[in-house]
Amino acid sequence: MAVREIKGWSAITHLPKQPDYVRGVLNLRGVIVPIIDLRCRFGQGVTEATPLHIVIIVQIGARQVGLLADRVLDIVAQDASQIQPVPKIAQAARIEFLSGLVTVDDVMIALIDLPNLLNSRQESELAN
Repeated sequence: MAVREIKGWSAITHLPKQPDYVRGVLNLRGVIVPIIDLRCRFGQGVTEATPLHIVIIVQIGARQVGLLADRVLDIVAQDASQIQPVPKIAQAARIEFLSGLVTVDDVMIALIDLPNLLNSRQESELAN
């Protein structure tokens, strides 16, 4: 329910001295929105963004944040009872960003823990 909109990739303004996963900011109807590269945030390298990439605008607390992603395949609604916990063996670096797992049509979907995606340290970095 945190997703506000999905938009195509567009030019962003890069900011100095930001973590690699903070690609820059985007002016979205007068609101400055930081853009987080999900691939980079999950430790899989920086995304070489093209016009085929998308930005998912989400609400995390009181702020809007853009998440750079490869694509959106579908929008699904799941009952909270269908969410399975992340296995304990997998709880290592970068897994703390997941809030659970859901199976839809025999495909496993990892749910991103949006508040944890930007913990207090990252939020303070974005505010500077």
